[in-house]
Amino acid sequence: MKILGIIPARYASTRFPGKPLVQIDGKSMIQRVYEQAKKAHGLTEVIVATDDDRIADEVKNFGGNFIITSDAHLSGTDRCAEVIAAISGFDAVINIQGDEPYIDPLQIELLISCFRNKDVKLATLIKKITTEEDLFNVNIPKVVVNASQQAIYFSRQTIPYIRGTEAGQWMDKRQFYKHIGIYGYTCSALLEITKLPPSSLETAESLEQLRWIENGYSIQTKITDIETISIDTPEDLNKINV
Repeated sequence: MKILGIIPARYASTRFPGKPLVQIDGKSMIQRVYEQAKKAHGLTEVIVATDDDRIADEVKNFGGNFIITSDAHLSGTDRCAEVIAAISGFDAVINIQGDEPYIDPLQIELLISCFRNKDVKLATLIKKITTEEDLFNVNIPKVVVNASQQAIYFSRQTIPYIRGTEAGQWMDKRQFYKHIGIYGYTCSALLEITKLPPSSLETAESLEQLRWIENGYSIQTKITDIETISIDTPEDLNKINV
């Protein structure tokens, strides 16, 4: 199976304009993500998908591959779909977050392993929740899975609700999971899901993966014990050694 790693990277981030070009210990953010992705076994090729010439020039300068995409995309998934519609020869795509400069290649490899099952069309990673802070944080999407480890539902609220138990004891009753936002798709499924109109559940929770579930797609999950730092704001740089 030929698998393409795509790193969506846009310049006009609301909370951190020019984020892909910020310098982290002598290298740009986008270069660090790219180099980490290249270490992942199973990726046939890695491409940066960007809407900005400044990011494209940076990728060119460090010897990476890039494709210029539209600046109208609302999500990284849409940007990935434009790339796969323009090139051929790949079976699946891994959508690699462009704001995790120290993403672990093992996470990418774990997601790739989902596609050894030919029935899998969409896949993502989840992680066990171990603190009440994460459990009740509405900024951290939670996920419930079935016996086949397919996602049943994602929510910013804590799910499932444990009836008849004080919230402080919920973690004693069952294992909760949070979503790790890296996606994999077969090329055909990627092109299909990006043609779907926004769904009511997606709009309610502001989680694009609910559009896929609401339209009958199965999302395979695998549990990772790795979680890398995401840089969403300039202040987040304080979490790493800059």
